[in-house]
Parts: sequence; structure tokens; C-alpha cells
Amino acid sequence: MQSDTVGDATDGDPSDDLETDGGRGDPQVHTVQLELPDEPGQLLAALQPIADNGGNLMSVVHERGERTPRGRIPVEIDLECPPARFDGVLAGLRDAGVTVVTADAEAYADEVTVVLVGHLVDTGLSGTLQDVRDDAEVTVADVALSAPDADAREEPSAARLHLRTREGCTERALEAVRAVAAEKDLTVIEPLGGV
Repeated sequence: MQSDTVGDATDGDPSDDLETDGGRGDPQVHTVQLELPDEPGQLLAALQPIADNGGNLMSVVHERGERTPRGRIPVEIDLECPPARFDGVLAGLRDAGVTVVTADAEAYADEVTVVLVGHLVDTGLSGTLQDVRDDAEVTVADVALSAPDADAREEPSAARLHLRTREGCTERALEAVRAVAAEKDLTVIEPLGGV
């Protein structure tokens, strides 16, 4: 296990209004557990939203030799920020496509898998995923897309979404998926058994 301690993520322009100390309440320590693909630049991409949202990195445990059940790398981050800013940090991580497994020990313990069928590429798959995340406090753990080739653009595509929700929030997540699908004229096949 490799443990790195990282300095203040808010170093830089002193006029930056995202100061950690004294900004919007007393800073508190928060712990976030992530899963990252084993690809160059993924750790940096996960740390940037923390800095951008006023989080002060205290420690990063990056267990590159370990793997989660889906073959990803577990990362645990301790950061300091006022409580009012922590939701912004989590939203920034989700916006960057980072899989948040736990946030302050509140596990995204429930999982559900659904399939969306329709013209996903034409309606913007990344926007669809963002709408689901925004509406239901879910994290998208995995996406598998099956799209027709260029000669068959009129054919629908399908995406399998593996979602993680806070305990007891699965129905809320499904409602968000249904609402987004209805807005974009997509069909929902739900829920599927475990992945």
C-alpha cells in the first residue's frame, strides 16, 4: 500500500474565494473513497475537483497493487473543508466522472442495473448520465454501450447502467432514470440482477 500526503490544494492566487480556513464555517475533515480505472492521469483527474471546490487535501491512499471487484484501483482521500462546501466537492467528483464509493462513511451501498434503449448517441449519453446523477444522488459505477455501426444510424442503441445509490434510495434512482428516459424518448428495462 502506498500512502502519499498531499499539501494544500488551494495554493495559488490569494484572491481566490475558495479559501478553506474561515470560509463558510469551520473546516472539518471528510473522507471519500473512490474507485479509479488503472490508467495514467486518473488520480490527478480525481484530485482536481477537490481543489477546484475548495477542499484542502490532507492525505491520499492510492492502493495501486489492490483491485476492487470490477478491477479498479481503490483510493481513499482525507480532505478538509467547511461542511457547506463538501457537497460541491462531491458534485465536482461526479461531474468529472469519478466513481464515489463512500463519502464520510455514508456508503453508496445499494446497487441497481438498468438498460436504456433508444437513440442514446443522438440524445447525448453523457448528458443523460449527468441528469440521472443530478436528480438522484447516485454514482454511475459502470456503463456499457452497444451502438449500431455508421451505416445503421436509424437503429437504436442500448446502454447498461450500473448505478450505486445511498442505502434505501434505489427507488428514487429508478424514478430519476425513468424521468430522464421519458424526456429523451428512451425505453427503460429495469432493474436487472447484480452485475
